[in-house]
Amino acid sequence: MTCIFCQIIQGEMPGDIVLQNEYITAFRDINPAAPKHILIVPNKHIASTEDLHRHDSIIASELLLAIKDVSSLENISQNGYRIISNCGSHGRQEVQHLHIHVLGGAPMKYGLG
Repeated sequence: MTCIFCQIIQGEMPGDIVLQNEYITAFRDINPAAPKHILIVPNKHIASTEDLHRHDSIIASELLLAIKDVSSLENISQNGYRIISNCGSHGRQEVQHLHIHVLGGAPMKYGLG
């Protein structure tokens, strides 16, 4: 069974896509925790950061570069933003597809939550 993020990437499930290239897809979170809440995912199914390998280095760099691109597209680069990537059950990863949350558009609360 294909995961929900893979379905969004492939256009099988609706998603408000902000940015997409051959390596990554960025789309709006359906349950935003901030005025701007974008998820950036690799187009290749990689379950978590623990499943990222050296041969995925282009994907890893594209994920990080997409953060900057998304912050610019969403007009949050000047005031700043928070990036979060959860891993595993203790990290509260809900979808088993590596993803980075980009949150901004308002001052973030202190702490990691």
